[in-house]
Amino acid sequence: MNLRYTPSTSDHFKFKITGSKSISNRYLILQAIFPNLKLTGLSNSDDTQVLQKALSTTAPVIDIHHAGTAMRFLTAYLSSRPGYEVILTGSSRMQERPIGILVEAMRELGAEIEYEKNDGFPPLKIKGAALHKNEISISANVSSQYITALMLIAPSLTKGLKINMESKVTSRPYLKMTAQALKHIGVEVEFDENQILIQHKEVISDKTVAVESDWSSVSYFYSCLAMLDRGSFEMYTFYKQSLQGDSKVAEYYKLFGIHTEFQEQSIRLSKVDNFQIPEFIELNLNDTPDLAQTLAVTCLGLGVDCFLTGLHTLKVKETDRLVALKHELEKFGAEVKITSESLHLKAKANLNSNVQIKTYQDHRMAMAFAPLAIKCDLSILDPEVVSKSFPSFWKEMKVLGIS
Repeated sequence: MNLRYTPSTSDHFKFKITGSKSISNRYLILQAIFPNLKLTGLSNSDDTQVLQKALSTTAPVIDIHHAGTAMRFLTAYLSSRPGYEVILTGSSRMQERPIGILVEAMRELGAEIEYEKNDGFPPLKIKGAALHKNEISISANVSSQYITALMLIAPSLTKGLKINMESKVTSRPYLKMTAQALKHIGVEVEFDENQILIQHKEVISDKTVAVESDWSSVSYFYSCLAMLDRGSFEMYTFYKQSLQGDSKVAEYYKLFGIHTEFQEQSIRLSKVDNFQIPEFIELNLNDTPDLAQTLAVTCLGLGVDCFLTGLHTLKVKETDRLVALKHELEKFGAEVKITSESLHLKAKANLNSNVQIKTYQDHRMAMAFAPLAIKCDLSILDPEVVSKSFPSFWKEMKVLGIS
């Protein structure tokens, strides 16, 4: 898909962003455990729809395609359902994404899980069982979703669960989001530096939860506004006291002269007058790795050199995002160096134009590079991949003049 930017006659735009995929998927597992939990404003992303379908089926094989969150959460949930037998599988890329840490933790709790092909990777043969052990130790430096998967099933275990987190904790805000979701429905949670204690909960009172819009998705609008000469955006539905770690995007984009004003159920983004864009920025994204691609492309578009660290989890996402970013950024003439956990970008004043961007079956590659059309013509291969998290993305970009 070829992208070209045509300046709009309007300076102000309003957008309603889909519900948070992260919050939606957490509450869907909790709803499966506590059926009297009602949910509104769920994400319309592929990942959330896949999880909803999986939770409602009795089929002997569940294929979650590219949905990594669904794979992790379902591994724990289905393993804790006595009498349930299923093969849990996914796309070819999903079958390359490691899950051994979670499987070993579940086995230690008493789960019956076998690998159908390669040890440490999906597909999994799961036989649901009653889990009686109430304490587990797990490595916390690979994926926060392993720990979240354990947290979500913890209230259904007869003795609750104590989770001891070994090594440095990755993406801690996502664990705090899970803890807040549990507390919100009445589950007792104690969250210390490296230990989480969750009490058993037999039933919850009737509860309706409205899902906040997705902060990861709004990051692409921050990037667009940073690259535009003028304008302001109003985005719904967002809250100042958000559960989402990626709400930190509001702080990061102050570096590019974007001001965020919090209103009752929305945010207003505007450009700071006469702001001097820095020549270099350095950020540790250990808590917010999903913002790495957006920030790197913003820096490229604005001619800002950057050093981004805390990116060790990017290698086990939909693709190896560090390698993918290096390949695609360099097509525009940038110099890029990567390590196992960092990216160093030296931007170029004049970008190469008419570049073809590979997405590597990764929704965030497509969405992160789209705002760059404001600076130069480019094309996105496999653009429909955005449906994984933001199905209406291209429709919203067209409103801004990127079409």
